[in-house]
Amino acid sequence: MAGVTDAVFRGLCKELGAEVMVTEFVSSEGIIRRDDRTRHYTDFEEGQRPVGVQLFGAHPENMAEAARKVVDWKQPDFIDLNFGCPVNKVVAKNGGSSLLKDCPLLTAVATAVAKAVPVPVTAKIRIGWDEQSVNAREVCRLLEDCGIAAVTIHGRTRAQGYTGLANWDVIGECAEASRLPIIGNGDLANGRDIEHRRRTTRVKGLMIGRAAMGYPWVFREAREYLETGRQAAPVEAEERWAFMLRHARLAMATGRFDSERFLMQSLRSRLMAYSKGLPGGRALRQRFCNIQSIMELEDIAAAWLAKDAEFHGAGDGVEAGAEAEAGEVVLAGG
Repeated sequence: MAGVTDAVFRGLCKELGAEVMVTEFVSSEGIIRRDDRTRHYTDFEEGQRPVGVQLFGAHPENMAEAARKVVDWKQPDFIDLNFGCPVNKVVAKNGGSSLLKDCPLLTAVATAVAKAVPVPVTAKIRIGWDEQSVNAREVCRLLEDCGIAAVTIHGRTRAQGYTGLANWDVIGECAEASRLPIIGNGDLANGRDIEHRRRTTRVKGLMIGRAAMGYPWVFREAREYLETGRQAAPVEAEERWAFMLRHARLAMATGRFDSERFLMQSLRSRLMAYSKGLPGGRALRQRFCNIQSIMELEDIAAAWLAKDAEFHGAGDGVEAGAEAEAGEVVLAGG
């Protein structure tokens, strides 16, 4: 979720029903250097609480120092330790899921941070490094003695990345065996998924990740399903376009971007995700790849909603498979 769950996006998700927020992960080394480009990742608004700042790193003392600095600067409700990121550049620095192969170092990091700060410390892990070393139960057992308050488990190995299916059997076994609250993550994209995992496992909470990247309405729809048992229809196109425009305007208002051109470049992948499944997807992607301003986004939205031939012309309706996607956008992996 790096590059996605910034303060603006989290605020929008909070409005749509997300309950507990976690920042983008941030390097402990960057925090120690007080690098402004790193520090802004820890920003959040009061209305987003309860919110945790997620750190990654492999040096216990530096992780502890970084956690202390974050608590001094931001007063988050908790610190979250990332032991699950599968990205090569993180793993190459012995961070993220690489620590699943080095349990003594993992426990040293967890213990150091838990002792260093006055707020709860949680951890996020994967079920293991690969299918031959699925060790989530062992890691949870070790974390019980480190002062960790809760563990989120993503049901894939590092080797899987985001392919294949999340292994909820392992998550369920950990929830049964651990004294810690276990939060399940993986392939959660609507209320049916969430209700099923709540009913069939002993997890204490559920985390939605990638499903929200293109369809943040998943939080609202999941809550509705849990309250009423009804699966809501996907949001109308008008609401999607209004959301895209609001996201862009709120992001520009933060003052973090030197120009609208820079802002829109940073949002291109977000706009493509939000518009997934809409008719004229190919033309939309082409326009988003070159978008330079919020006014241009307004023009694209107006043209699409007016059924301009560029997006609704003959032969360029819903793309192959997109009718299924329009329903499945809510069903993308968590």
